[in-house]
Amino acid sequence: MRLSRRALLASPAALAAPALALAQSFPSRPIRLVVPFAAGGSADASARMLGDPLGAALGQPVIIENRPGGGATVGALVVARSPADGHTLLYGTPGPQIINPHLMRSLPYDPVRDFAPVSGYKRAPNLLAVNAALPAQDVAGLIALAKAQPGRLTFASSGIGSSSHLAGEMLKFMAQIDITHVPYRGTGPATTDLIAGTVSMALDTLSILLPPARAGNLRALAVTTPQRSPLAPDLPALAEKLPGFDAAPFNYISAPAGTPAPVIARLNGVIVAILSDPAYRARMEALGEEATPSTPEELAATIAAESARWKQVIEAAGIRAE
Repeated sequence: MRLSRRALLASPAALAAPALALAQSFPSRPIRLVVPFAAGGSADASARMLGDPLGAALGQPVIIENRPGGGATVGALVVARSPADGHTLLYGTPGPQIINPHLMRSLPYDPVRDFAPVSGYKRAPNLLAVNAALPAQDVAGLIALAKAQPGRLTFASSGIGSSSHLAGEMLKFMAQIDITHVPYRGTGPATTDLIAGTVSMALDTLSILLPPARAGNLRALAVTTPQRSPLAPDLPALAEKLPGFDAAPFNYISAPAGTPAPVIARLNGVIVAILSDPAYRARMEALGEEATPSTPEELAATIAAESARWKQVIEAAGIRAE
């Protein structure tokens, strides 16, 4: 039986043909990897580290485009409104799709429906460190000290709504302790004051806090990953004292919603291959980071779980973006 042209066009094969054709020709021009932060920061450095091998594998240059502002919403909106053809990608941090929906009263995009997950990229463990003069030798001792002096101990962060702020709020929430938040404009000045004893503790980037701890200027108590980190195997995980504690921010790659599945699959395969390379993983470990490749489905589940978990902490602490 001969099919009519209308029936042929309505068939699944015909409907899939444009997507398959696009995937076969992808990429046909340079790829924009949008970083929702200014150049020079951790996210920017990580995106640039990924850009070169990603471009080499795809046969097109990867252009890093910094779009800071709005707590990462400006860059996320650029991606959400871009053509869904795989040529514009978001370098995702916890802000755009996980934290901001609960921190901000409104967003200019839908954090779930406007993005298509591609792959996880990295997880950067935070370190719980205290001033060297603080009489707390371990996590149990710190919690006991905080309960004995409600409101007296302080924790530094790199700013309101930052991963270090939220990690401190999670510690307060799970340990049921009263410690006072002291926000700074970045991890650098927060670390300087922590070493000086202006503040009592911080839960911030392991690669920044571990060197002064190793030098005896701080006391490292635990990592914030669910298990001990291979980057500091001698330190316990906070979850060993507070089961379920997990405050290690992860980064990932997303595309605009509607990007054809074959294009997503091509991008995912290349990124997973890069992150599986021992030399590349060694470079990440030297920076205090752990590679976290994933399928798009696994990334979607991780984003949903992280969002639900941080919503509980943010609402309990009553945090709002300024």
